[in-house]
Amino acid sequence: MNLFSTSHQFNKRHSIIFICVGLFCLTPFISSPMALVLGFTLASLGWVPVQWNIAALTKKLLSYSIIGLGFGINLNAAIEASTHNFGLIVGSIFFTLCLGFLLTRALKFDQITGHLIASGTAICGGSAIAAVAPAINARNDQTATALACVFVLNSVALFLFPALGHLLNMSQYDFGVWSAIAIHDTSSVVGAASAYGDEALKTATTIKLARALWIIPIALASAMLFGGDKRKLSLPYFIGFYCLAIAVAHWLPQFHAIYDTLFMVSKRTLVLCLFLIGAGITVQKMRASGPKPLLLGVMLWAAIGITSLVYILYFQ
Repeated sequence: MNLFSTSHQFNKRHSIIFICVGLFCLTPFISSPMALVLGFTLASLGWVPVQWNIAALTKKLLSYSIIGLGFGINLNAAIEASTHNFGLIVGSIFFTLCLGFLLTRALKFDQITGHLIASGTAICGGSAIAAVAPAINARNDQTATALACVFVLNSVALFLFPALGHLLNMSQYDFGVWSAIAIHDTSSVVGAASAYGDEALKTATTIKLARALWIIPIALASAMLFGGDKRKLSLPYFIGFYCLAIAVAHWLPQFHAIYDTLFMVSKRTLVLCLFLIGAGITVQKMRASGPKPLLLGVMLWAAIGITSLVYILYFQ
């Protein structure tokens, strides 16, 4: 009885600490990379409440946050950014998928896991993997491996990209485009871009979500190539609501004070999302994936990161 009571007290204490740190992430004192590290630290210490469905909570909160960001996006600027970079968006997607296929064969790696990693790199990280996995009948372990690989690289991107952007003296717009093309998950894109500046954040969010629309055709094509079930597609509804938020802010400008508040709140809840994402990453998960998935992920990431950077700086 005493053992049970002590264990219960520890669990309650850890839950309180977890909640307090999460709330602290909503303050301006915590940046996106710091939030991710805090989440990872608590997960490594075993202080994440096991009775909570952190993944489901993160998914919902991220969706609402992205919709909220839409109220701070200028419609004309969004259309211009998406159309101006349409060739880069499409070209980067197909380049990554084709290179992923070739590298998977060269590494003699599992085709399904390799395709999931390539899809996550090509489109929008975990969301793309979650959409493609059921369409190609991927096993849970294959999906988990691909997700672990993407999460690790997302974590690195949060620290690496803003530093490289400043080192290369990139403009806000150029950095926004680059982060949208070369970083996997939408959460990490907005995290890195928000650390660089508001203009970078708006550009990155718009282009990233325009890129995320390719989840639908890529998932359908994957189902046909792998003989999967097209009826199992999981589509990201929040993209439509994000576009609606941009339209509402454009056609009803008299409520701009409310839109500004929603935009600022959404920026902070995105930091909380990164804390929750960090709470889902553990050393055990990173080790379990082994070297090949991470090697494939790094090679694809380096390829798309370098080629898109060269294009943006010298050919755009």
